[in-house]
Amino acid sequence: MNWNELKTLCGLCGTSGREHAVRDYILAELKKLPLPEDAVQVDRLDNVLVHKKGASPAKKRVMFSAHMDEVALMVMAVNEDGSLLFDMVGGVNASAVIGRQVQVGKDHINGVIGCKPVHLLSKEARKKPAEMSALYCDIGTSSKEETLKLVQPGDIIYFCENAQDFGDGSFVSKAIDDRFGCAILLSLIRSDLPYDADFAFVVQEEVGLRGSGVAARTLDPDIAVVFEATTAADLPDSSGTERVCELGKGAVISLIDGRTVYDKALYDLGVSLCERGGIRWQTKSKIAGGNDAGAIQNAGRGARVMAVSVPCRYLHAPCSVIRKSDAEDCEKLAFSLVSALQETAL
Repeated sequence: MNWNELKTLCGLCGTSGREHAVRDYILAELKKLPLPEDAVQVDRLDNVLVHKKGASPAKKRVMFSAHMDEVALMVMAVNEDGSLLFDMVGGVNASAVIGRQVQVGKDHINGVIGCKPVHLLSKEARKKPAEMSALYCDIGTSSKEETLKLVQPGDIIYFCENAQDFGDGSFVSKAIDDRFGCAILLSLIRSDLPYDADFAFVVQEEVGLRGSGVAARTLDPDIAVVFEATTAADLPDSSGTERVCELGKGAVISLIDGRTVYDKALYDLGVSLCERGGIRWQTKSKIAGGNDAGAIQNAGRGARVMAVSVPCRYLHAPCSVIRKSDAEDCEKLAFSLVSALQETAL
């Protein structure tokens, strides 16, 4: 795993429909490679589609996919005192953002997410979880007129860049979901592949899996493998199946989630590759979450789908945490799949 590149990718700001910085980075990296001009295309939604020639023609059309967008907040209105009202772009827990420093708009203006002070809350209100509608963003201005010189409705509020090594073998950052998957795809494209393969860096996953279905209809894959980050709830107050998956136990190969029933033969192949290759793996212990596989599976003529995910604590929060060893297990499995998907009868 190229950790410097993952840090760079996570530091970019690109929410659903505003993935341009991520797209431009990926396109710049692709231009450094000896790819034919027609091997890279950007479609009408801004999906980046890449066809990479391998040593041999593909026996099956395989699409490797990851999404470029991250969750964020969007400015919806400005209060008379200059503070910003906002709503979610993707699923964000209100309690995770209170008191956080953020960056607002194209100029990345410093801001802080605020809420009503506890001494002004009723006893009943104190017992309830925070709601996004009760929060505001303070950028240090004192009037609506002053704020509107700097920020407009529709501007994006991003979590601050914070990618860094963390603790004993961990990595912390915003936007690991799914810049991790983008880093895996770039690593595969840069390598000498044994077979031809298609790659899709897709948009708008966080608001309804919108880009991946369009990409799948264009590429028409027989098989699609989605690289993702998935919820690890291995926390002190969770036990049993509620933990979903755990940091330090390897790549997550999904059987089922809230959107997709995964192809059992592909799941079995992934498990077999891990067992033979000494790659640690786990599966989710609870039906939770979802990803682009749900849209790819039934796009066009349909595709057989598989998801390989890095377990991630505090998903969709300003700071998410993964284990480096789990990420490297995912990458090892990714490289194994390039050959195995072509050479195995499925």
